[in-house]
Amino acid sequence: MWYIWLILAGIFMIVEIMTVGFLIFWLGLGSLCAMVTSFFTDNIIIQATVFVVTSTLFIFCTRPFVKKLTKKDKIVVTNAFAIVGKKAIVLKDINPTDGTGQIKVDGQVWSAKCEEGKIISKDSEVLILAIDGVKAVVTDKCSKSSNKLEEKENVK
Repeated sequence: MWYIWLILAGIFMIVEIMTVGFLIFWLGLGSLCAMVTSFFTDNIIIQATVFVVTSTLFIFCTRPFVKKLTKKDKIVVTNAFAIVGKKAIVLKDINPTDGTGQIKVDGQVWSAKCEEGKIISKDSEVLILAIDGVKAVVTDKCSKSSNKLEEKENVK
């Protein structure tokens, strides 16, 4: 009877390879436990019970561990969005009427516009709130806007 459990374990492993759920793997291990049980007893009810109990234990006992390994809390921002939330220095006055303005952040020069539509003078410190096309959306209220930025991130 052991060979039936071994074949069943092999089938479970092949099916696991074709799926992404990482659930059927534990059924394969349960089959292997039932196979080991078949060496000691010929009673199919005991073997099936060992299969069900061990598979269930494997699933429920290892699920939190697997979730920790596959947990993806932190989203790594790349490219232009890496500057969102950083402070920058205004190089050229930000003027919404003319559509001009430049900032410097992390050694890079960016075109900028003000969120409130205000004029921000040269050498001011601003906070980058977002990227809109090729322009950084900034505000001159660094302390108040950092809270606003956190609220926006929490909504996402």
